[in-house]
Amino acid sequence: MTTRRKFLTSGALAAGATLAAPATLRAQDTIKWRLQTYAGAALGAQVIQPAIEAFNTIAQGQMEIELYFSDQLVPTAELFRAMQNGTIDAVQSDDDSMASPTEVTVFGGYFPLALRYSLDVPALFNHYGLDEIWKEEYAKVGIQHISAGSWDPCHFSMKDPVTKLADLNGKRVFTFPTAGRFLAQFGVVPVTLPWEDIEIALQTGELDGVAWSGITEVYTASWAKQAPNFLTNNISGAWIGHFFANQERWNAVPPHLQLLMKTCFEQSHYYRQHWYWAGEAKLRVEGADTKLTSIPDEEWATVEEAARKFWEEIAAESETKAKVVAIIEKYNENMVKAGRPYRYT
Repeated sequence: MTTRRKFLTSGALAAGATLAAPATLRAQDTIKWRLQTYAGAALGAQVIQPAIEAFNTIAQGQMEIELYFSDQLVPTAELFRAMQNGTIDAVQSDDDSMASPTEVTVFGGYFPLALRYSLDVPALFNHYGLDEIWKEEYAKVGIQHISAGSWDPCHFSMKDPVTKLADLNGKRVFTFPTAGRFLAQFGVVPVTLPWEDIEIALQTGELDGVAWSGITEVYTASWAKQAPNFLTNNISGAWIGHFFANQERWNAVPPHLQLLMKTCFEQSHYYRQHWYWAGEAKLRVEGADTKLTSIPDEEWATVEEAARKFWEEIAAESETKAKVVAIIEKYNENMVKAGRPYRYT
């Protein structure tokens, strides 16, 4: 009987411990993050919101990410500082728009004529070494670089038709900082405004056009009617953007939730690739509010030549920049040598 009583007692204690565990888990506080994207609400509903909703569902209350769209908590140009000081926990943006104080910032967004297709971005980051460079650069400033992905190509969408380079001279264009720096040599006047103000600025004449996206975003952002002339020549074949997090906040997240976050963000990168790829072609053909215009290949070749010189200028600024430019050059060289479907010459 003594042995039986000891068995029952120990068994009851064990059962009690087993039953108590879920209550302990429930008592733990949910990890809560605030993530702001550089995309406005209309675009963000496609390119980030599904990933955040999926993460929150799968996390089952262990963690919750609150999503904020462009400029809702802080202006886009202040995203980096806000993340670094912990005002927000994570960011979806390109380096260029959020003014990162790193050696690789100039390559974020649209680095002129460096990419042809959206697949170039994950290929460069996952197989040519850019991911390691980005992680090293952001670790220096207290930020976890989670992953990189591509969005749409960068085209001009203008109020007036553009059929030659001279048509861009003096035009006020909403674009990315580095793209604006490059395009200024052709007479473009770069303008920086909050994303949500662009539609009104086009209506009032404050802007003559945008060089911010492909045709999918032109329609999604309701810019198509105000800037109906879509130039088929592009500044870049794909946008380079990323997910970032405050390093201390990232380190405090359990490994399984870090992995879940990475997985959901990778799915977000993949979704953008096929959403844009399908949309760019379909809207060129079926978009009722826009007309396609083109600058002849012979004249556009001068822009491509200028881009190469721009790369050389950037490479001369630092050892890290020179390393990135060398990788981009090698990658493009390989793609040209590989031929179709990688490059059409």
